[in-house]
Amino acid sequence: MEKAGLGRRLAAIFIDWAAALFTTALFAPLTHFEAQFLPLIIFFFEVAILTTLTGSSLGQRLCGVRVLDVDGSTLTVGRVVLRTLLICLVLPAVFMKEGKGYHDHFANSQVIKAKRK
Repeated sequence: MEKAGLGRRLAAIFIDWAAALFTTALFAPLTHFEAQFLPLIIFFFEVAILTTLTGSSLGQRLCGVRVLDVDGSTLTVGRVVLRTLLICLVLPAVFMKEGKGYHDHFANSQVIKAKRK
């Protein structure tokens, strides 16, 4: 399994954030509360749900990467939620150790290049 490069991972997170902003723009006028954190909430659920169901978020799928356990198996729901929560906190995803973010260390996950079908 070949690890995904930083460029692919950054592109994927920007795509996911753009999708969350777009979704917020669609639904924010329908809400009656301050929508300050709505993009982050939508980002969290989009990434967590899609990663749990398919092994990659929308951005990761478009950039050709997947998230797996370090042993190559799929992540449990709890570890996907932990990883996504840490991404939302930003700093664990920004600081790296051994070529991967702390969010991946804490979730015992890795981001790899997806196999072409």
